[in-house]
Amino acid sequence: MELALLYSGGKDSSLAAHLLDRFYDVRCVTGSFGLTDDWKHAERAAAELGFPFERVDLDREVAEEATRTMIDDGYPRNGIQRVHEHALETIAGREVDAIADGTRRDDRVPTVSRAQAQSLEDRHGIDYISPLSGFGRHAVDRLVEETFDVQQGPSEEVPKADYEDELRTLIADEHGEESVSEVFPDHDQTYVHGRND
Repeated sequence: MELALLYSGGKDSSLAAHLLDRFYDVRCVTGSFGLTDDWKHAERAAAELGFPFERVDLDREVAEEATRTMIDDGYPRNGIQRVHEHALETIAGREVDAIADGTRRDDRVPTVSRAQAQSLEDRHGIDYISPLSGFGRHAVDRLVEETFDVQQGPSEEVPKADYEDELRTLIADEHGEESVSEVFPDHDQTYVHGRND
């Protein structure tokens, strides 16, 4: 069965791919607005882990809407959530049996409610799977440490292909670089360079 996994090249989506690989033909999919070439980081990580990769175009209007929300809110949560929902809708419309992401039990954003998951499944005739939804951050960290070679550090220094860098770029272009630091708090990101074995 074909499964498209929203993939950033970070530890959560990499662990999700690893867990699902036994049951599905996993394809790592990165959504991009075409604002940067950060999706190539995910492509490299997927190749290191031995998974096929696909870049999927996302609607730039959604990015613009998300950044307006972030500027108005003064934080990224609602904008990131909007982009994640758009990315799931986009890959759900592809020729796959299932879609998945790397959201954890304790993630504040993005999240997928049971109602949203059921709606995706019903409207697209696919399964939505969140293999890490029962895992907290510490459990994920232990599993990742045993499985992958991971780089961790400040968000602006670690290569990654999540939505954040493209949204940061759009905010900087439209509102100035200082607005980026006003919207995004300091936080760490991860990038998987390969398996430990």
